Amino acid sequence: MIVDAWMQHPNAAFFRQPMFASLMRWRGVEASSLPEAYPPDFTLGALDAAGVDRGVVCAWWGPGGPLLSNDEVAALVKAWPGRLTGIASVDLLRPMEAVRELRRCVRTLGLRGLRILPWLWNLPPNDRRYYPLYAECVELGIPFCLQVGHTGPLCPSEPGRPIPYLDEVALDFPELTIVGGHIGWPWTAEMISLATKYPNVFIDTSAYKPSRYPRELVDYLKGHGKKKVLFGSNFPMLSPAECLAELDALGLSGEARWLFLGGNAQRVFRL
Repeated sequence: MIVDAWMQHPNAAFFRQPMFASLMRWRGVEASSLPEAYPPDFTLGALDAAGVDRGVVCAWWGPGGPLLSNDEVAALVKAWPGRLTGIASVDLLRPMEAVRELRRCVRTLGLRGLRILPWLWNLPPNDRRYYPLYAECVELGIPFCLQVGHTGPLCPSEPGRPIPYLDEVALDFPELTIVGGHIGWPWTAEMISLATKYPNVFIDTSAYKPSRYPRELVDYLKGHGKKKVLFGSNFPMLSPAECLAELDALGLSGEARWLFLGGNAQRVFRL
């Protein structure tokens, strides 16, 4: 099984957010060219084109409210349960409402994790407002997923630095499974050190093609980190096909390749 550990199925308003202007510029996309609607085939077709068996699609919630709602994600997963797994997001500024919403997402909607983007809130993951959610993730048996590294959108990058922020979280919550997406660049070595130090800390490669993986990440994938790195694309900013097309150049062993492409994600998300 090949699993893409970080995808979005956008709605019409998602990529029209001003904060994504830099990403649109990098990809050479004009906002006026974006479609008015994204049918399920938009994401499912990307999986099929790449030979990916399952996509992990996430909700987005920011200070202004949901950008991709939990119910939108749950409806998509319900329609395609064999192909898609859903990840929740919640309002970080209202901790008790957030905990109740997370419970609803997991127990009622069937979502399989929580993702919060620290740059979206300008709050690093050791901020007190995350802590009730970490405890609830442990109780629900789901992973906490976040972005690490610099931000592509026009927001501060400092909340994405792994040390000291994520290091403190892993120390405080040894039972919490943590997945740091977007490899942590330019602090990839810090992210690797945390994944090495803590049994429940993982890295996903979303937002980067293999040709852009830092050398230290490739060495980690080939060696003692083969059980700690998950494949991801960050679709639709990158397609899984674009990322997988460069995979052979990494020179992974059969076991490392199997774990990277799906084995690790199956374990982390309990697929």
